Amino acid sequence: MSKLLIIGTVAFDAIETPFGKTDKILGGAGTYTGLSASNFKNVDTALVSVVGNDFPQEHFDLLKSKNINIDGIEVVKDGKTFFWSGKYHTNMNKRDTMVTELNVLEHFKPVVPEEYKDAEIVMLGNLHPLVQNAGLEQMSKKPKMVVLDTMNFWMDIALDDLKTLLKKVDVITINDEEAQQLSGEYSLVKAAKVIHEMGPKYVVIKKGEHGALLFHEENMFFAPALPLADVFDPTGAGDTFAGGFTGYLAQQGELSFENIKNAVIWGSNLASFTVEEFGVKRIAEVTEPEVLERLEKFKDLTKFSL
Repeated sequence: MSKLLIIGTVAFDAIETPFGKTDKILGGAGTYTGLSASNFKNVDTALVSVVGNDFPQEHFDLLKSKNINIDGIEVVKDGKTFFWSGKYHTNMNKRDTMVTELNVLEHFKPVVPEEYKDAEIVMLGNLHPLVQNAGLEQMSKKPKMVVLDTMNFWMDIALDDLKTLLKKVDVITINDEEAQQLSGEYSLVKAAKVIHEMGPKYVVIKKGEHGALLFHEENMFFAPALPLADVFDPTGAGDTFAGGFTGYLAQQGELSFENIKNAVIWGSNLASFTVEEFGVKRIAEVTEPEVLERLEKFKDLTKFSL
């Protein structure tokens, strides 16, 4: 089995959208990524993160039930789990952060389990670049592919650290506004070229409900987002995308441009389930027949002949 190592947050979220609100529920980039990747049955997935002793056993049980190795999740005694609260507007691409409590995440030092230091695929979830690098430095051999997610916050406060890390990265996944900020270019085609020169061979630019763009040298590929009747909560959609993307590549083993195009489709497909319910509920319950049926819809969405 191919190994997929995910370094990312496991957290509590409280979410409000035009369709309702939640109390504290399970969230975190690492959680969404791991649950998404668990759809690939012959991939050995491990999650490295940190939580407090307020983190309930039922959430650990959920992750384990999906065959996600949680040996790398540190539990800090007398600590509190990272908490984020956000409110989405009618335009669900925009949100306001209401509360951010770093708690145990403030002093997080990732420790990669020994048996995953040779993982073929490494997914560096949205964390401080120095934390991401600390995890990557523990690998006993060079991974086949390193995928990094980041955000504008790290560009604001740790740009030099981020640029240093990008030299070690094969794929970066960011949204369109982040790509523009990182590159200084408004055109996403030009932005991708600038970011490519920073190190990543592949640049994936996520555009929310408008799909995702993949850039590699002179090649471009566009994956649409499936139009949905109901979108309740976009939280974690990008992280679900990352899990589908990396899980597919870990399963396939071959990292050709064609396979990476397919990985973008798989990521978009799985992300379309996450937004249908609050939190991780939908992606945790999705079945293989549902995933395959929706893949056919993606195929039909763009199929045409000349």
